[in-house]
Amino acid sequence: MESVKSALKRARAGLHQRRTVADRQPPPAAGSPAEDAIVATFVRAYESADIAALVALLTDDVFVSMPPMPLEYEGRDVVARFCAGIFGSGRRFDLVPTRANGQPAFGAYLRAHTGIRHGTGLFVLTLAGDRICAMTRFENSVLPSFGLPRSLP
Repeated sequence: MESVKSALKRARAGLHQRRTVADRQPPPAAGSPAEDAIVATFVRAYESADIAALVALLTDDVFVSMPPMPLEYEGRDVVARFCAGIFGSGRRFDLVPTRANGQPAFGAYLRAHTGIRHGTGLFVLTLAGDRICAMTRFENSVLPSFGLPRSLP
């Protein structure tokens, strides 16, 4: 019964997201100065763990998912708490740019005391106007498919 409720919850969230996507501003053109500005601001905020700057980039109804895990977060406040958890205990990341399905994407690498940065996953951003309306995080096993290493020196 619990699995049915979970599946229904995900289906409702997906329908809600599709319905609101039609009402959004179009994304800036790939590689345009507008896209580059959003991406640069995202990278600065993420790499410095600046939650306020990161949240300022998000639409009110931002949607974060992590397939294949059934974890989803919707709304600025919920996503802000999720990001605060990512950066907890002083964790910091370096982002390496790539593209996925024509969208800005980043390999995320956890900074370690050993100096080696380990890939933790791939983030794909969905833009709407000058904001981020969705972030999809994939497991680190996809990094080589995007020409990214599993770790960085």
